[in-house]
Amino acid sequence: MNENLTSFAEIDLSALAFKKHRSYIIYILRMTIDQSPYLLYSDGEGNIFEDISLYATGRAGWDALPVPTEDWIELPSGGNLYELPGRRGIGIDVITGDMRLCDKGWAVAAFIPPAHTGLYIAAFESTPEAPTLPLFCYTAAGWLDQKFYVTAMRIEGDIRQEAIGYNEDKIASGAETLLKNYPNNRLVKHLMENCCMTYDCPAAKNFSLGRWECPVPTSPACNANCLGCISFQPEGESIVSTQDRLTFKPSSEEIVEFTVPHLMNAPFPLISFGQGCEGEPLLMWETIRDAIIEIRKHTQRGSININTNGSKPDAVKALCEAGLNSIRVSTNSARKVIYDPYYRPNNYQFEDIIESLKIVRSYGGWASINYFVFPGMTDSVDEYEALRKLIQYTDISMIQWRNFNIDPDWYLGKIGVYETGDILGVKQMMELLKEEFPKLQFGYFNPPMERIKGDYQSDFAHY
Repeated sequence: MNENLTSFAEIDLSALAFKKHRSYIIYILRMTIDQSPYLLYSDGEGNIFEDISLYATGRAGWDALPVPTEDWIELPSGGNLYELPGRRGIGIDVITGDMRLCDKGWAVAAFIPPAHTGLYIAAFESTPEAPTLPLFCYTAAGWLDQKFYVTAMRIEGDIRQEAIGYNEDKIASGAETLLKNYPNNRLVKHLMENCCMTYDCPAAKNFSLGRWECPVPTSPACNANCLGCISFQPEGESIVSTQDRLTFKPSSEEIVEFTVPHLMNAPFPLISFGQGCEGEPLLMWETIRDAIIEIRKHTQRGSININTNGSKPDAVKALCEAGLNSIRVSTNSARKVIYDPYYRPNNYQFEDIIESLKIVRSYGGWASINYFVFPGMTDSVDEYEALRKLIQYTDISMIQWRNFNIDPDWYLGKIGVYETGDILGVKQMMELLKEEFPKLQFGYFNPPMERIKGDYQSDFAHY
């Protein structure tokens, strides 16, 4: 181990050894049988190269680790590669088996598209001048046989956000038609002009195409102060929001006007309150309740869902009584000690989100958690035990294994975690949960009513 390597946010690099994993010898022998991808680096000018003297590694928590060859897949369509400025990639020397830094350029990570869950974060060592990374996921990536590889798995068969499924001409035409059909609807204008045409929101694009899940943002305010909020960041913070937040409170009439036709005409129809371009929808629960009641006067078709932080159980109960079909509660952890420093809740407690999930299930609704996957944290033994208890108590229907879009070092430092404990591995954790809870579904998207009822083709093949 090179003694001149700098520390990993006050964690000695010796801690980045193959802790609790197979030995160097076994790993390198395996490399001779099942080739592992080579490390990638960037020259700072937009060019990416492979370093054939180093095998790519992955990161879990603070630790850089060898990646089993079966955990590498080709970079899926719609994925992208990022330069990580001020950071040196950590690889395994193909000759000696030692871990060392790549000094040829900056580290590289991958953004993996929806429906895929990352198994390892890109492994790197930050220099003192490294800037905070923007709000994207940073999956480990490598190069082999003229192809880019990433440490990920496909968790969802649904193709609703496949890059190949978007025809930009049809999207533009659909957006124009919606704006013409609803000239006075502020929400349609927001969804088409901002979300669809400016920020390339996949859900808004699907709405413009008249299919599947339709987003329904409702709230300009929030009762949490999430470190990684994508629609609002305090002035002077080292990261910036990736999009603008909704600036008005839509009326129930505006919501009903376009959601009823969507539910009546779209294939596998679903409308979802609570989007990335807004705050917390439960702060607008009265408006949502009134909209649901009116919607169901016109059609019983499709599913009505809310994406929320689950902070107001009483409001969730009222929405269930009005006709809410499903809920997705976002969380970075099943543990209060990890949840609170990230969400920084106002006027609610971690226990409220658990109660909201349980309430929806008590009404026979579908309850999911939007689980922010951070390898080394999400798959720790402590987190696994806490998640088991959450599942047992709430009887949730699904876990949506979502990639956590955040700078790894910045996040762990902000929540004060410098030792994540023993880990299982993301795949092993999933296998253990499936074994104990065979009815629990895994996925990435909110399911349509057809899936909830069990008569659903997960790949939407005939569309």
